[in-house]
Amino acid sequence: MIASPARALDLDGAVARIAGSALRAGPVGCVGLELENHLVDLADPRAPVDWDRLTRSAAGCGPLPGSSRITFEPGGQVELSAPPADDVATAVLGLRADQATLGAALAADGLGLVLLGTDPLRPARRLNGAARYAAMEAHFAAVGCADAGARMMTSTAALQVNLDAGPAAGWSSRLALAHRLGPVLVAVSACSPLLAGRTSGWRSSRQQIWGELDSARCGPVLTGDDPAAEWAAYALAAPVMLVRDPVSGAAEPVRGRVPLADWVTGEARLGDRTATDADVDYHLTTLFPPVRPRGYLEIRYLDAAPEPWWPALAAVTATLLDDPVAADRAADACSPVADRWSDAARLGLADPALRAAAVACLAAAHDAAPPALRAEVGLLRGLVARGESPGDAVLRQAGGTDPLAVLRAALDPPGGTP
Repeated sequence: MIASPARALDLDGAVARIAGSALRAGPVGCVGLELENHLVDLADPRAPVDWDRLTRSAAGCGPLPGSSRITFEPGGQVELSAPPADDVATAVLGLRADQATLGAALAADGLGLVLLGTDPLRPARRLNGAARYAAMEAHFAAVGCADAGARMMTSTAALQVNLDAGPAAGWSSRLALAHRLGPVLVAVSACSPLLAGRTSGWRSSRQQIWGELDSARCGPVLTGDDPAAEWAAYALAAPVMLVRDPVSGAAEPVRGRVPLADWVTGEARLGDRTATDADVDYHLTTLFPPVRPRGYLEIRYLDAAPEPWWPALAAVTATLLDDPVAADRAADACSPVADRWSDAARLGLADPALRAAAVACLAAAHDAAPPALRAEVGLLRGLVARGESPGDAVLRQAGGTDPLAVLRAALDPPGGTP
């Protein structure tokens, strides 16, 4: 039974609370998708979009047909979070409808949605004044990763695929596969070769930025025989980012590295108090590993990419984890490159071993993909067979690496003319 959110707790209680909420047993099959878009003023794409204009325009689109929730990231990125669907084809259909509806509403106000892993044109700049983001910014600066923290918050965009945790007996192998797939799918999804007006030298600048952040907060969760317990240990060792006032909603940044365990035990006092259940729950929302257990699995390592790539990436990710035959084939293919996160971000499919694993994974996914998305998966399979990722397709469409041309090539819908 979950205790009152305001109640103080001890270390054993914190472990039980975190582990108990990590994974929810049940069948696999449901899929939730979240898609982040960079937002640009079509008349002046180099300028940041005014915050009031951004929120007013998005609110004007009304209820979305697929019931996605609209939220705003620190740099003004617009995120669509779709409700869980019965399968990945239904999830993509709903999110596509919501993306089109939102895009049309914003276009009427001269704004465009850009699907890339990083903003290719503009420098990092925070537009969202929410207390959480101001505190995050201060914490990252205090622990020595101010630049990477600012870029992560304001210049990156991702496709997130949320999948059921599955039966409890399979949690260990399922979490292990989700991590093992990570470097390969980073390379396959790579769509961020430019950042802040220049070529970065990385196929996935988004993943490179995440790699520069505190590994205690953003590194992979090692998966052994008890992933829920490992998640609890990871969370308790991770530094507390901020302390929220439960009444006002104000957020005080923690300007140092104070593990959650120290706050829970009273070895450290933050906000002039010990930690409560609500503090523990909120702390979990400030942890950003590439696979995050939230009762279900958040797959967080895919770059945002324009059509037809993001639907294909969603289908490939869900298929490789949910179809047992495809999962077995992918596990074998990815084993030789399972820990090569940095190489995947830097080299992508130019690396022979990552390319071989990716070709095998795309073949497995294509064979088992839902018919409604097989064409998109086939296009991605062909791209991967040539040693390319969506970022290469965008550069080809842009005719080079000019940041404005790259931005134009990734506008959704395609063909916009900033």
